Amino acid sequence: MKKFLIAMLSIFALALALPLQAAPETEKSLYERLGGVFAIAAVVDHFSDAVVQNPIVGKTSQNPALREWHTKNLSRLPGLKFERTLWLCEVSGGPFKFSPTKPGKTHLGLEKAHSDLKISPEEFDEVAAELGRSLDQSARA
Repeated sequence: MKKFLIAMLSIFALALALPLQAAPETEKSLYERLGGVFAIAAVVDHFSDAVVQNPIVGKTSQNPALREWHTKNLSRLPGLKFERTLWLCEVSGGPFKFSPTKPGKTHLGLEKAHSDLKISPEEFDEVAAELGRSLDQSARA
């Protein structure tokens, strides 16, 4: 699973750096291999709820910005889930387009959206681990 997560994160990083290219018609896109919008939305839903509950990056985080977001801004969570789903669909080659609320250096860059949260490398790693657990959960479902 760790190799799969690293591969997924590498693909997302590559997608941020390069323009998306259509896959040959005989090869399925990452979007299709992930199961399309409904499968991606299910992972995003599980992941988003899990991050809120995560003791390192969620509502009891030692990071004041993360703790505040996960306790005082939860009314925004449904919209965030929608935006995360669109972002993942677009970076994986799907037909949906993400429209950033705080554009980064690239169309799909998220650095400005997260800069005020002051996320440490350890917190980033925990979010990535939470994504891995969500992917594992969806594979079992």
